[in-house]
Amino acid sequence: MYKKIDIGKKILIANEEYALKNSRLLAEQKKLCLNMISSPGSGKTTILVRTINELKNKLKIGVIEGDIRTDLDAQRIRATNAPAIQIETEGSCHLSAAQVSGALDKLGVSELDLIFIENVGNLVCPSAFELGENGKVVVLSVAEGDDKPIKYPGIFAKSKVLLINKIDMLQTGVQDDFDVERVKTDARRLNKGIEIFEISAKTGEGMKNWCDWLIKAAKKLS
Repeated sequence: MYKKIDIGKKILIANEEYALKNSRLLAEQKKLCLNMISSPGSGKTTILVRTINELKNKLKIGVIEGDIRTDLDAQRIRATNAPAIQIETEGSCHLSAAQVSGALDKLGVSELDLIFIENVGNLVCPSAFELGENGKVVVLSVAEGDDKPIKYPGIFAKSKVLLINKIDMLQTGVQDDFDVERVKTDARRLNKGIEIFEISAKTGEGMKNWCDWLIKAAKKLS
């Protein structure tokens, strides 16, 4: 007689165990950790580089980078003099809590105020796997269209923050059919408490409000 084993369930249970371990470590160290999720090309790494540079005298920031291949994004982070650990998933569409656990051990959490996890570019898979973070940040670029909250409700419903990036494209007329208010309305319909910041990591517009929020969130845990 054969016993049926739900492999998917076992994977999620194992992930939850590592996520709990990560959460306990961050709580003990009183550190803020944010899991940044978006489609490829939304500007996650550019946002992080700009954020690190703007907060260099206020917060010590480290980054865990997730990509299918290469350490190109980690190189960009290290160029700011911030520590970065690269995880190559070799085909997997998301980071696992076990991978993040290993990266946290190498990152030197005790020396940091804020840890970002830049997840693999994908709005679906990463939202299903908890990593032990304090919260998720979803990035939506103007170039992607304003229908993403209703097409991919899961990640918008779970996120603490929504960053609407590349708003400079609206002002130049490059992308004039993106309805910012529609995005805000749809996101808040899914998640009443979500914080929303309109930013341009390229020009710096709106970055102060985002950075001020980070400072307050990090201080609450310290």
